[in-house]
Order: sequence, then C-alpha cells, then structure tokens
Amino acid sequence: MMNKNMPLFGTNGIRGVFGKDLTLDFLVDVTHSLAAYYKEGSILVGRDGRNSNNIMFNIVTAVLDSNGLNTLDAGIIPTPCLQYATKTSNYEGGIMITASHNPPEYNGVKPIARDGVELSRDDESVVESIYRNKSFISSDKIGLNFREETIINRYIKDVLKLVNVEKIKKRKFRITMDLGNGVQALVAPLLAKRLGCTVTTLNGIVDGNFPGRGSEPTPSNLDLLSFVAKETRSDFGVAYDGDGDRCIFCDEYGTTYWGDKTGTLLAKYLISDKHQNVKIVCPINTTLILTKIAEKKNCKVIHTKVGSVEVSREMIKQNALIGMEENGGFMYGKLNQVRDGALTTALMIDLLASEERPLSKLFSDLPLVYQYKSKFHCSDNELTQKLINKVMNHGSPKKVETLDGVKIWFDEESWLMLRPSGTEPLIRIYGESTDELLIKSKVQEYTRLVRETLDER
Repeated sequence: MMNKNMPLFGTNGIRGVFGKDLTLDFLVDVTHSLAAYYKEGSILVGRDGRNSNNIMFNIVTAVLDSNGLNTLDAGIIPTPCLQYATKTSNYEGGIMITASHNPPEYNGVKPIARDGVELSRDDESVVESIYRNKSFISSDKIGLNFREETIINRYIKDVLKLVNVEKIKKRKFRITMDLGNGVQALVAPLLAKRLGCTVTTLNGIVDGNFPGRGSEPTPSNLDLLSFVAKETRSDFGVAYDGDGDRCIFCDEYGTTYWGDKTGTLLAKYLISDKHQNVKIVCPINTTLILTKIAEKKNCKVIHTKVGSVEVSREMIKQNALIGMEENGGFMYGKLNQVRDGALTTALMIDLLASEERPLSKLFSDLPLVYQYKSKFHCSDNELTQKLINKVMNHGSPKKVETLDGVKIWFDEESWLMLRPSGTEPLIRIYGESTDELLIKSKVQEYTRLVRETLDER
C-alpha cells in the first residue's frame, strides 16, 4: 500500500511497485477518485506493455464503469497517441496505465484531461482530496465498454501533415531505432516507413520485462544503437522509453546526445524555418544553449519546475509552441502540448531533409558547453532536504535558484543543480559550463559534499 503520508502524485502521475504499493484496494480507491473527478462521460483507457497492465486495465475500467462512466479501450499504445486521441475525440478524459521509464516491477496511473494533457497540479490536488476524504460518487447505472481501434492510423496521418513528406521521401533516409521493448515499436517504425525511410529496429518486441537495455534510454546504455547506426550507415539512430513519449538520438557516427541538446537543435530549426517570435517552455535544468539561440531569434524562454506536467501546462498557459526536457521529452504544440517520441523523430527527419549537412555537423554547430548528469540513491525525505539545504549554503556562488531543488550559478555560463526525483528514490545532479575545467572541479566538490551527507545516515 502507498504510504499514507506520501503525496498521491509524483512528477508524472501515480506510480509504485505493482502488488506492493499498487494494491487492489489502492487502485480501486484511486480509480473511484478519478471517476469522481471526471464525474461523467467517456474515458479513454490505454496501457503500455508492462506485465501487470492487463489486470490494472481490468480494475480501472471496472471501477469507472461502476461509477456510470463509459470506457473506451485504446489497447496497447504509446502515451502520446492516447493523449492525442483524448484531445481530438473530445472524450471527457483519458487514463494511461504506465510507469514510463521505471523498472519492470513498477506501474502507474497517468490521468489525462480532456485537452489531451496530463492533469494540472491543481487538478491533481482535487483528485488527491477526493482520495483522502473518500468523497466518491455513486451511480445507479453501469457504464458501457467500447473498443477504439483507429487511434494509431489517425495519429500518423496527422503527424505527416506537420512535415514535408515529399521532400523527405526523396532523401531516402536510413534510420536505426532502439525501441527498448516498449510500445513505440507499434508506431515509430511505421511512421518512418510512411516517410520513405529504411528502418533497422533493435529490441522491437514489446516485452514488459524490458530485456534489451531497460526501459529508460540514456547515452550510457545505447552502445548497441550507436554501433548499429554506424555499421548500417544510418543518417541517425533513435531510442525510446517504455511508453514512447521520450527519445534519445545518436548521429551517423553513433555519438549520442542528451535530450535538451537534441531539443535545442529542433527548436533552432523550428524557430528559424517555420515559426518566428514564439515562446519556448522548458524546465530549469535545461541547457543554457537554448536560451542563447532563442534570444538571437527574439524568442522567449520560460523555465518551470522539472516534469512534463509543469512544461505542458505552462505551454497552454503561455500559448507556447515548443517545449522540451533534458531527458528526451520534446513537445510541439501544433499537434499537442505533450512530449512525443514518434513526432520528435518525424521532426528530426524533416530537419535533415531541409539540410545538406549530416546530423553530426548540425550538432557541432551548436555553441559548445560541457554537461554533467548523475544520480544518487536516497529514500529518506528528511535527509534529502538536509542535503538540499547544505548545498544551498555551501561556498560563495554568484546566484542560487530554488524553483526546483537548488540550482547554483558560479558565473553567467556555469551552474550545478540538485533535486529529488519525483518518480524514484533518487537525488539527481546536473551541471553545465562553457569552461570544462570549472565544471569538472565543481562536480567533484559537490559530489563529495553529497556523499559525505548521505554517509551521515
């Protein structure tokens, strides 16, 4: 059972270990709470490929039906496809059963509002209040069940409207895709082939154990993608997470890049060739390269706390066209204000079709910065806060920001940030500078401080 003192929602939805945190009673009460939030109408329910998803799907739909809401079975599907269908089909809302990049034993419930975006933090609080007070609704009717089988085809059709299909087809691109045994295996290769690309797939069988390389793509676990992309002379390689809303790219030489660098490249393309004077939303841990490029194009960058909910909801509030995260999430508001791995891939193909230069050259043309990212295990909230406070008061930094965790600025182009993960018992650390020696020194200094504090347990 989930700890009663812990918030119901994390950074992205409700997550826990199935059977331990996500018990039958807990899932029933959570779904009753969501039914009371939605009140009436039809709810689209989808799931990724996790082993516990069928039983969770049956629990969720049964409880929704018992509250008088109709349910539509979206099947096994990437999260952005479910969000797209919720928005375009005018359902009252959606529920995605997924734990995204978490290990196989985890699962989760991600509620979607009728606009196709995850619930706002305020609406999450409403659901949590209903859950805590058990102020559920009752109904004298049983909702109906339907199948929704046209989502993927409709989604691909609308994505193709956002890129230059004919120009892309003439280039006959080669792409290597590491699908990570996730549900993007059902969409991304099909979309690329519709664009005339030759696709080599790795880990292309949907498997809830994620036996290939795990459910989260990072530059450190994509050696096979890099090797195959280079050996097959692919124009680029791309790897997806478990539910298909994030992706990490490598160039034709197999060099991998963090998501904010890729996102910055895509944003540069969009604001140079397609859109002018637009707003871009990103978390506070995003690369400073984005701000430099945006300022040259008279585009405003708006920073949020870490989390796709924060970015997506701010995009709607600001009427922003572009959003991104350093973990490989990229949002393009022309389709929906949510991160989307397949759409991001289509935009990358569109970018390359507009260029004569290879992807490696496009990345090398970005301003040079040195980045550092790591994580430490810590499940003690009090110790985490103690660490944040200690970091905040350490040394004599130029500036300290506390929007999310703590971000320490050493000069105008050098910073280091620590924040507790909202999905796992981890403390994440990020650093960036145009001065390689400086960031290495600061990383060593603050890593030592973190370890000393954690050892005090």
